[in-house]
Amino acid sequence: MNRICQLFKIDYPIVQGGMVWCSGWRLAAAVSNAGGLGLLGAGSMHPDVLREHIRKCKAATNKPFGVNVPLMYPEIESVMNLLVEEGVKIVFTSAGNPKAWTGFLKERGIIVAHVVSSSKFAVKCEEAGVDAIVAEGFEAGGHNGREETTTLCLIPAVRKATSLPLLAAGGIGTGEALLAVQALGAEGAQIGTRFALTKESSAHENFKQLCLNLNEGDTKLLLKKLSPTRLIKGDFMTAVEAAEARGASVEELRELLGRGRAKKGLFEGDMKEGELEIGQIASLFHQIQSVDEVMSEIVTAYNQALKAINN
Repeated sequence: MNRICQLFKIDYPIVQGGMVWCSGWRLAAAVSNAGGLGLLGAGSMHPDVLREHIRKCKAATNKPFGVNVPLMYPEIESVMNLLVEEGVKIVFTSAGNPKAWTGFLKERGIIVAHVVSSSKFAVKCEEAGVDAIVAEGFEAGGHNGREETTTLCLIPAVRKATSLPLLAAGGIGTGEALLAVQALGAEGAQIGTRFALTKESSAHENFKQLCLNLNEGDTKLLLKKLSPTRLIKGDFMTAVEAAEARGASVEELRELLGRGRAKKGLFEGDMKEGELEIGQIASLFHQIQSVDEVMSEIVTAYNQALKAINN
């Protein structure tokens, strides 16, 4: 039996990334109902909004779902207590030290997975007592590892460093890719970009349409002095590139980024002023589909690829 399916009590070893401004209750519930694990993206929600999404998700699915919490979240204590109060059973943590909250969550019977971008941090996860690791390669959208290690190189390195259940992330959106990362030692995949572009995603239609018209090379990893972020080519990315080329300081970059820029782009649909983040794999997809269609396509393609290799 697949350890990821066993741990999360799901049918397929497919976890939906808890992406800011994309992963609301509709998306999470749809992925869980389709046999994967849906995640709410707490990074773009105030505690009261998160509580509302947890309750709506519970009403929309009787299957397991979880919450993704970036550990640099400003109201982290309130959020962790809220997760316990609302009876959340699965928490994925990212962007921070796994030692900080893993003990607190596990003492309260919550399953914890942590996102890493290197085998060094994977070892720290095991020491911290997490239940599973997500190893995310350089191809991923949103915030990324400074090391720029691709998924193809990262998964075998992490697999060698730890015996914990392992999910691969970054550049995975098809059944063939899921099979490939399993061959490298992962037991499942966390998929962000493909789910961000579904009907159920709460991202703005302008953003979805822009992403579905991208070509290879239309995204770039920038803002490494602050928090490495994969940006889509456009006005904001050009401004960031120019600032970085002239050696802008962390303070200047922070000022350029300003407040609420990701919300402006991803959620409000401002394609000029917004910060637009998506994974490299977006260039493979050109139509908006439902979560059911995506899940069915991934599972079918996985089985066909496995059959072709066996033959």
